[in-house]
Amino acid sequence: MSGVHPSRKAYVEDDEEEMVDYANLPIDRDYAIPSTARAGIAPEKASAILSQMDRKKKAAAIVVPTDDGRVRVRLREMGEPITLFGEGPGDRRDRLRELLYLKQEGITADGEDVEMGDGDMMEGDDDHGDDDEEYYTPGEPELLDARRKIAIFSLPRARERIDRQKVEAAIPLQKHIKHRRTIKEHLGGYQVLGSQIAGDRPVSMARFSPNSKLIAAGAWSGTIRMLAVPNLEDKGMLRGHTDRVGGISWHPEATITMSPDSANLASGGGEGNIHLWSLKQDTPIATLSGHSARVCRVEHHPNGRYLGSASFDTTWRLWDLETQKELLLQEGHSREVYSIAFQGDGALVASGGLDSIGRVWDLRTGRTIMVLDGHIREITGLAWHPDGYRVLSSSGDASVKVWDVRMVRCTATIGAHKKLVSDIRFFGGNGAGSGLPTDMKTEGTYFVTSGFDGEVKIHSSDDWASVKSLSAHSGNVTSVDVSMDGRFIVSSGQDRTCKLWAREDIEL
Repeated sequence: MSGVHPSRKAYVEDDEEEMVDYANLPIDRDYAIPSTARAGIAPEKASAILSQMDRKKKAAAIVVPTDDGRVRVRLREMGEPITLFGEGPGDRRDRLRELLYLKQEGITADGEDVEMGDGDMMEGDDDHGDDDEEYYTPGEPELLDARRKIAIFSLPRARERIDRQKVEAAIPLQKHIKHRRTIKEHLGGYQVLGSQIAGDRPVSMARFSPNSKLIAAGAWSGTIRMLAVPNLEDKGMLRGHTDRVGGISWHPEATITMSPDSANLASGGGEGNIHLWSLKQDTPIATLSGHSARVCRVEHHPNGRYLGSASFDTTWRLWDLETQKELLLQEGHSREVYSIAFQGDGALVASGGLDSIGRVWDLRTGRTIMVLDGHIREITGLAWHPDGYRVLSSSGDASVKVWDVRMVRCTATIGAHKKLVSDIRFFGGNGAGSGLPTDMKTEGTYFVTSGFDGEVKIHSSDDWASVKSLSAHSGNVTSVDVSMDGRFIVSSGQDRTCKLWAREDIEL
């Protein structure tokens, strides 16, 4: 009730008068399932729904082979049909996982409990224990060498990052608050600066170059259009993919110290290829082949030598750009892998899939160190906070989740959009030239998201609150990015346009 002092009392009548003190009401910030009576659901039906949800969650944690042939063999061993009408590889893995869970719980496929005594364990039934064991595929010597180089690269960067964080921790709280307030006021002034048609079909992704002067925009037609910043002038088109462009990634040194003749840009296509591009010709200078299905995302490792790719073939892969050789084929997802992101130090990588599960991998050992289990729909994007220990995931469930690798759990859930969240990016620059204060850290102070509700949103990393909503697209927004200098935001959409966002008072 607006306008009522919190110390006042209110009375409600049920069977008797009950006094409620609104000043001392407990606050629950977590989502709660409404009571079955209030929701109009019979208790028996509600219990069955909750039981099914709990069963699916537990079943999702069971490890099953990702190779379809091994899945069929396992089903045959269990006396189950190796395939059902209209069943695909992903559905088959889900069915095997469900059957293994039922077997583990001693429940038949019909839902009846099975009582098992000591003598009921038949020879071969202890194979269930193998499902929980880790299994390894032998790697090439080049992979071992890459892991060593990644460790050598990442350790000094981690040390420098921790030293910076120690200095920032000593800054008085009042100065931090003033700094964050200034940033929020600055971000609130963003508006559309320009718009450009970037393809004859929907534009799937747009990414700023490291020097913030170029935008590479990939379309469903398989082309990549280069646009100048800030006037969005057409600087040429790259042709090579025969299907939609999924991922685009600039080399960390592209347009800064790298030669224009070198591989400044990488892209993944729906036909399964990864193309490397120079800034001197409109055809690929090299092609990385190996994926058997659509490549959704590509990302450069921070050292610039390696490239990660996520694919619909249920794997993500690591490539050596100098030798153009595949170093690692990583399984672990039960369905298509859609997103991949490297931590700033270079030691960790996160992958997310259409199985609604994300995983954080240690590149130095190859082990999974954390499972991002909490979304109820596909994971569409991943972004590492510059602090190195938090990673954010966007999802088709319209939310963004914050995961803390140190605490190994989700620490916040953000209702980012009204529909699917298609992309997420952190501001990772120093803010030079943006009008932001540079006497304190500005990187990681905000992040941006795009959604199928047609909006781009700016969020504060301080309290995860929405700072600004940007609306100009006439359809689904497919990607978003922030320039390294912090002056611009670019978004792409199914309306075939790229839109540039900035403050009205920006100096061009």
